[in-house]
Parts: sequence; structure tokens; C-alpha cells
Amino acid sequence: MLLKIVAFFSFEYSGSETPRMKPLTAQTFLQSRIKRLLGKSPDNYSMAIGAVLRKRGIITEKQLQEALKVQKEKLYTLGKAVRLGQIIVELGYASEEKLVDAVSKEYQISVKTLSDDIKGLVKKKRESFVEGLPPTRIPIWFQVFAAIMVIIITTISVISFFILSHQKERFYKQTVKIGMVSINYFTNNASIPLLEDNILRLNSLIKDATHVEGLLYAIIVDHNQTIRAHTDINEIGKTFEMFSKIEDIRKEGDLTYFNYFSTSGEHVLNLTRPILFKEKELGEIHVGVSIDFIERLIHKERWTIIVITIFILLFGSAIALWLGFRFSRPISNLVLATQEIGSGNYQHKIILARNDELGNLATAFNRMGDELWKNALMQKSFGKYIGSEVLEMIMADPESDWLKGHRNEATIVFVDIRGFSSFSEINEPEEIVEKLNEYFEIATQSIQDHGGYVDKFIGDAVLGVFGVPVYHEDHAKRAVKSAAHMQKEFLKKQENGNILLQTVGIGINSGVVVSGNIGSQDRMEYTVIGNSVNLAAHLYRLANPGEIIISKSVYSKIKEMVQVDPLPSQHIKGKTEPVETFKLIRIKEQYHAKIRK
Repeated sequence: MLLKIVAFFSFEYSGSETPRMKPLTAQTFLQSRIKRLLGKSPDNYSMAIGAVLRKRGIITEKQLQEALKVQKEKLYTLGKAVRLGQIIVELGYASEEKLVDAVSKEYQISVKTLSDDIKGLVKKKRESFVEGLPPTRIPIWFQVFAAIMVIIITTISVISFFILSHQKERFYKQTVKIGMVSINYFTNNASIPLLEDNILRLNSLIKDATHVEGLLYAIIVDHNQTIRAHTDINEIGKTFEMFSKIEDIRKEGDLTYFNYFSTSGEHVLNLTRPILFKEKELGEIHVGVSIDFIERLIHKERWTIIVITIFILLFGSAIALWLGFRFSRPISNLVLATQEIGSGNYQHKIILARNDELGNLATAFNRMGDELWKNALMQKSFGKYIGSEVLEMIMADPESDWLKGHRNEATIVFVDIRGFSSFSEINEPEEIVEKLNEYFEIATQSIQDHGGYVDKFIGDAVLGVFGVPVYHEDHAKRAVKSAAHMQKEFLKKQENGNILLQTVGIGINSGVVVSGNIGSQDRMEYTVIGNSVNLAAHLYRLANPGEIIISKSVYSKIKEMVQVDPLPSQHIKGKTEPVETFKLIRIKEQYHAKIRK
């Protein structure tokens, strides 16, 4: 099968000022192409296996490098990886049994044939279960959902923290304020009843204190620390005992307040102020406000925030899921469409009714698919007219200078049907076209199979070229083998009743040709011109049905591989000297090996 590569050319000076183009060989180009596509070093797995085989003396370093090189070539030409062990066996460097035994002993695994999953067995042997697990795949819809949930929870948590902290501080200040208002009220109204020892009026004064939310007690004591009024009437008349476990004592003028824990374990803020009458201290009043009451209020606020948070989370979850699927589904459709395009289904369409960037992306993707389909169709159709090699040259580098015309050595093959004019006059057009197409099919396939390309069809003649645009040093051998194979196929296929195949004559000539794009701005073709082409055209006219006539320049290149009959020298128009020609009898048996493209 023909290597579909583009020939690159380099300037070479040979004792003259005018540079001439030297075509690179297909092998040289292939090596440089593989280096660009695959990198300079093979994959780690192949190198590891190769190192094992080299260490155990099964192959040499040179054989390893050759096998790696063939592996790269196969990857490039076939489009898929071929195992290094199989290549080593194919090249005859070692048997499959030796390779299997060496790998099994080196990695302590059980391998029976090269088709076993050696890489998987080695990986399983060396890696832990966790390392062997495939990477976790997190769908986009879940990522969007999780991101929105994190944002909502973080936002609510931060806001709640600051709100509750602010509320707690505000409640505490409000509690102190309530206590101060209460104690000021009692102080201003308790001096006269306390001076008169009016117990009933003192207790009536503090009786309303129990109706204030958060106020635990109010106590009025005289200068002897005897309780004269108390929110708990059972404490009246008893000696006042100072509170224990006092903390955080503060004074503001004659007001003293501190925190302590009661015997019941309740956290209390106590405020104390002396009762004065004409600057004489008659006693003092104590007011207790519950700090736990503040905590209960904060707890209540916290539950309110939790309820609101749950509602927001439920609402946010619905929105997050909707957004996640709204974005992930189009992306999934794009992934599927990309896979379809990659497999060659350029007419796959994305149906996405959205008036946003994703909708624009879907429209652009569908437009891209249409363009790729048109380009593929054009390339497929255009390639039938100009040949796959020339088409790939144009597609790879449409502005390349070497398509504009260069002088190179090539071999020209002219194939023609003897007596076609008479045949076309006595047969129906449909039959003529059918038989002519069978003839063209055989000629074209044979030329391409041997590394040439069909330059053009000239009526019933076929012009085949070997050596350009893809250069092969053995272009003459390829041309002769192609012609011999062609005549053999013509003889085989003529049994189907196609009499045109019995009358095909072939002329072959080698020499320097000018190759490049020729034509006008509206219509161009890649072709070859020159005396060598003209001589080949004259030679095929000398060939009788079933014969192959070659020139002296061709014979000098292939004389060791063919048997020929010399023909009388021919006077060719445009040539001052007679031209030596030869009729090909046969190709020697040892030279029938298949052409490697």
C-alpha cells in the first residue's frame, strides 16, 4: 500500500552556482515525520520490555532500536500501537516462547502468549489497589451543585456568626440597660420608705419587678444588711449574704455590677447601688438579671436561622441542580458530537435551542461539521482526479514552493489501447465506457500499488509517473514491475469478455522531468513535462498489444532483473540520434518480491 506522505526537498550544490533540487527518500521523510508526530523517545512500557530482553541477552541493542523504529512506523501507518514483542518475533530476532519466558521471570507473572495483557499484569503486580483505580470522574452538574451549595452554606454560616455575635452583644447591653433602669427606679423611690421602715411600701415597690422579662430578683437591704424587701417574701427579715463565684466586677460611678452563678447554676448579672437620703447611705438595692435568658434568646434566634438556612438550601439545591443539568447536558451533547465528528460522521447535528453562548457554540459546531463534510467530500472527489499523493501535498502545504515547478529524475509509463478508435466506432457508448473503466481501474491500481501516481488520462491512454512527487531511488524498477503486473492482470481479466484488455501496449522511459503546478489561475493541475515524457509517449506507439517497450535509460537501471529483446534503433521526432529500445520478455524470478511502499 502506497505510503501517503509528502516529499520534502533540499537544495544541494554540486560544483555550480545553480542549485538543483534533491528529493528526500520516502524512508528519510518517514523517519523525520515519525519524530515530529511521536517524539524522539518511545513509550516507557516498550522501553521497559526492551530493557528486560536486552538484559537477558535475547536481543541486542541494535535489534532493540530497529524494533522500536518499526513500532513507530506501524503506529504512523496503521494508526494504532503494535506490541514490541510481536514486532521482535516478526523480525525474527527471537521466538515468542523466549520472550514470554523472559517477561514472566523478570516480573514474576504468569504469561502464556504475547497476546496476554502483559502491561496490565505488570501494573497489577507493582501497584497498590488504590493506585490502580481509575481517576474519579465527577460530572459537571454535580460540580456546579456542590459549588453552589458550598457558597450558600459558607455565606449563611458567616452571616449567621456575625448576626448572632452582634445579637448577643446587643442583648447583653439591653439587659444591662434594663437592670440599670430598674435599679435607678428603685433607688429613687426607696429612700423615704426605707427611712420610715415601711416594709409594705418597699415590697409594693419591687413587686412589679417580677413582671420585667429577664429580671430574676430585686433586693432592698438596710444599713445593717437586713433584707427589708425581696421579690421572694420568704427572704424578708433575713441577713443578706454576699454572692459567691463573683467574676468580671465593674463600677460606673456608684453603680457596681458583676456576673456570678447562682446555687441553681443560673448565670446572673447583678447590679448594686446604694440608697441615699441627703447624702446619707440608708442601705442598698440589688437587682439580678438572667444572662441565661440572653442565651435562650440567642438559641431561639439560632433555630430561626437554621430553619431559614434549610429553606434556602432546599431552594438553592433546586436551582443548583437546574443550573448543573442546564450546563452539563449541552456539554454532554457536544462531547457526543465531537466523538461522532472524530469517527467521520460530519453530518451529526446538535439540536440546542438556546439563545446564549452554548447555543452559539452549538451553531458554530454544526457549521464546522458542515465545512468538514464539504472538505472531506471535496478531498475524496478531488483525489480521484489528481491522485492521493498530490492531493495530500496540496492539503498539507497549499503555498509550497516545490509545487511551482522543479526538475527531478523520474520514470514515465504510458499505457494505451491499440485499435481503440475502431472499437469505439462499432460498439455502444455504454459498453465502451464500462470496458474502458475496467481497463482504467486495473492500470490505476497497479501504478498506485507500486508507488507511482496516475498523472492523467489522455483519451484511452494512461500516464503514470514514478519518482515524483514521492521520490524512490528504485523508481525505474517500480515502473517496470507495475507494467508487468498490469499486463498480467489484463490477460487475466480479458476472460470476462473485455477485448480491450487484449490490445494494451506500454512504453516506459526514465529521465529528467519538470514537475509542478501547470495551468491558469482558474484551472491548474500537477503534472510532468519534458523530453523524457515525450519519449515515453513515442515508445508506447511502438508497443504491440500485450508488449512492454522500454528505453535504454530504463534498461540501464534494471538490466540485472529483466530479460529483454533488443529492438532496432528508432528515429524519434525531436531526437537527432536513433533511440535504442528493448522489448521486455520477463522479470527474473528472484526480483518478483513485493514492492515496499
